[in-house]
This record gives sequence, structure tokens and C-alpha cells, in this order.
Amino acid sequence: MAAARKSSSGTSRTRSSAKKAGPAIVKFDKDQELHAYREMLLIRRFEEKAGQLYGMGLIGGFCHLYIGQEAVVVGMQMAKKDGDQMITGYRDHGHMLAMDLDPKGVMAELTGRRGGLSKGKGGSMHMFSKEKHFYGGHGIVGAQVSLGTGLGFANKYRENGNVAMAFFGDGASNQGQVYESFNMAELWKLPVVYVIENNKYGMGTSVARASATTDLSQRGASFGIPGEQVDGMDVRAVMAASEKALKWCRDGKGPYILEMITYRYRGHSMSDPAKYRSKDEVQKMRTEHDPIEQVRKRLLDSKWATEDDLKAIDKEVRAKVAEAAEFAQTDPEPDVSELYTDILL
Repeated sequence: MAAARKSSSGTSRTRSSAKKAGPAIVKFDKDQELHAYREMLLIRRFEEKAGQLYGMGLIGGFCHLYIGQEAVVVGMQMAKKDGDQMITGYRDHGHMLAMDLDPKGVMAELTGRRGGLSKGKGGSMHMFSKEKHFYGGHGIVGAQVSLGTGLGFANKYRENGNVAMAFFGDGASNQGQVYESFNMAELWKLPVVYVIENNKYGMGTSVARASATTDLSQRGASFGIPGEQVDGMDVRAVMAASEKALKWCRDGKGPYILEMITYRYRGHSMSDPAKYRSKDEVQKMRTEHDPIEQVRKRLLDSKWATEDDLKAIDKEVRAKVAEAAEFAQTDPEPDVSELYTDILL
């Protein structure tokens, strides 16, 4: 989608994701298309249910939904190998599901139950799984970039061949600690892929109004870190770019930056009415560039699935999410005696 924006000086800036994004597209076979469809649909249905539970008052605090951005994390998940780590910010539910974390554990954490991934103490923004190599959601803007760089340092020190993937948004890309991390990562040739999920709005401000330079893939240029823009609404483009970046890191060449041009359909958080953009803009993206609908169309056009097949997958996914929601509402809350356990003083 090409969107014209006003900069602070009043001049128009035009950004075309189709023009800017890299040309590489990996051709999916039937199994890959079905896998991508199922994984993205799980994230979409999970987030829709989380939004419902939030509206019912069953989820408290902040809740940042990933609806619209599913292709980014699923495409990267399809390119990574076992042992590679993910770390991200507060819009983290999709990353957990892509890392094969139990939807019941994720949803139970949202509702503050014992069976949650952080035993009901972390909530939406603070979930972890050492077993699955998922190192959190983090509420502090940009904090995960420094921590992800630390994961890359550990990988190099241990010579384990793993790569850390540090996800952050266009808003966080302006944080100072991001550039300290870039400098260290390039200086020591750390295996880190920095994934900028550019959904075009940080909090409630267009990236064109908040960033002096809007080609975020080049933010590492002064350190010598290569970067490229990717169509983050096409899971095939994401996988192709991810394979390239991960190989670069595994070959000992240092960090790599991927700017995923994507879009969130909902507000910044559940408390954001998103009045800073038009309904037509959101609808245009949903109609023309939805990541799930793209895969759905390819499956049907290739005759790799029928409408009934896809309805069956949707039914299966909805049942899985409903089970997670039921667990998240019936699992007991942590006992008061747990208040000070798992606390580092």
C-alpha cells in the first residue's frame, strides 16, 4: 500500500511497501502453504479471543494485539533452526505461539492464572520459555534489543551455531540503546538478526512524523550492518529474507537488519481507539494485503485445498483457542503465598 504522509515540515512523503520491499520470494510447496496458513490463523484467532476476554474484563492491564502482522513471525519461524532464540517487546503473543508455546499457557497468563507461562505473575507483556528459546515479551521500549544482543554474545561465546532474533517496532528503533547494541554486535560480529516490525505507527504517531529517516533498514549503515526492507505481509518474502539473514549470521559475518513492512489492524493497545488513521486505510490493507488471505487464495488457486478443507482448519483452530480460553477462565489464580516467590531481590 502506498500511503502519503505529512512530515513535521508539512511536506508529503510517499512510501510504497511494494516498491521498497526486497524482490526475493521463496516458492512454497503445499505443505509449507498449509503450515503457514494454520500458524497464522492460530495467531489471528487467538488474538481475536484475547480481545474479547479483555473487553469482558477478564484480562487486565495492557494488551497489545498482533492482528495483521502474523506473516512476520511465522515466516521467520519457518526459516529458523532449533536452538535459535526469539526475544521481542510487548506485542508478543504471536511470537509465543510461533515458537510452539501452548496456547493454554499463553492465555492463562493473560488472565493471571497459575497455569500461565509466568505462573500468572507476568501478564501480557512478560512471558518466557527457556525450553522453547523464547526470552520474553518486554514492557520497556527497546530493552529487548540489548538483551537480544546479549543472547547473540552467548551464542558466539558457546560456539553453538545459534542465532538470536530480536524483534522491535518502528517506535523503538529511535531508542539510544538500539544503537549501542548495533555497535557492539558489529564490533564483535555477534549472530543477531534485528527485526524491525514497521507497522507504520508507533503508539499513535506515524513513522514519518517520528523518524527523520524512514528507511529503517539502513539504521545500521554507520556501523556497517547490512539491512533490507521486506514485504512483511507476504510470508514467502519473510521466509526468503530470513533465510538469507540467518545464514549471514551463522557464517560469522555479524548482525543483519530486516525491516518488515507490515501493518496492525487494531490500535496500539486495547485502550487505543486508533483515530489517527482512517477506516479506509485499514480496510484497504485488509482487502488487498492481508497475509492470511494471500495464502488462502494461493491454496485455492493451486487446488491444494478446497473451501471445505480450509473451513475444517478454521474449525480446528477455533476449537483450540476456545479450549485455551476455557482453561484461562477456570484455572485457579496463584495462591497469596506465591506473592514473593520467583522474585529476584
